[in-house]
Amino acid sequence: MTMRCDASEKKIKAAARKHRVAWIVLGAALLWLPVMAAAQENLEDGLRIPGLTKGSDTLSWNIVVILTLLSFLPALLVSVTPFVRFLVIFHFLRQALSTQNTPTNQTLIGLSLFLTYFVMQPVGVQIQQAAIAPMQNGTVTALQAVDLASVPLRDFMLRYTREKDLALFVEMSHAPRPEQPEDLPVRVVAPAYILSELKAGFQIGVVLFLPFLVIDMVVASITTSVGMLQLPPVVISTPLKILLFVMVDGWNLVVGSMLKSFY
Repeated sequence: MTMRCDASEKKIKAAARKHRVAWIVLGAALLWLPVMAAAQENLEDGLRIPGLTKGSDTLSWNIVVILTLLSFLPALLVSVTPFVRFLVIFHFLRQALSTQNTPTNQTLIGLSLFLTYFVMQPVGVQIQQAAIAPMQNGTVTALQAVDLASVPLRDFMLRYTREKDLALFVEMSHAPRPEQPEDLPVRVVAPAYILSELKAGFQIGVVLFLPFLVIDMVVASITTSVGMLQLPPVVISTPLKILLFVMVDGWNLVVGSMLKSFY
């Protein structure tokens, strides 16, 4: 009887999942239809969409490029911005404080996103002037705009990429060594930049971890020496670490140090 009930519950859950997926697909289709209808009306009325012209041979390619960029937007956010560094540092800080899920992942990701926007805003202005504005004026196509937008991004990444990481990917790509770093393609600069950001994040995370590790070791040695073997040292060390972090205004120091590394 129990096995039959379990099988029935599994069938009900599977059916519910299918219905949820169907509703999500239907909702996405309903949200997408007005956008497509408006675009069709614009083309029929002879209105000009930035980068897209009616009857143009490059219309389909422009749409493909734009949709591809939208699908790769999360990957671009991680690979060509300091988002990885910020998130790694916050993760190390939370582990050092022994607060487990406080602050929550959503809070840390949101803070990392806004810090990333703060750092990348000048680069976004350069991209808007070099690529987006010409595409809106119709002087360049979407493919040409992508090439123009990659120049400010490559310059930003090269500024914070180690030569050792660049040399690694230049060697692995079997490409001739360029005369200047600016001649390197994005496929070489982007992975080298990610490695450099990971190294920087781990270095800063270790520096943050050391003072809290000292507190853990001192508290553990004291509790062991007085015979408090049944009391976990983290019960005493966690409030002390939080108190120390609050007293020195830790969030201001950490965020300020991270931002100063880009200016």
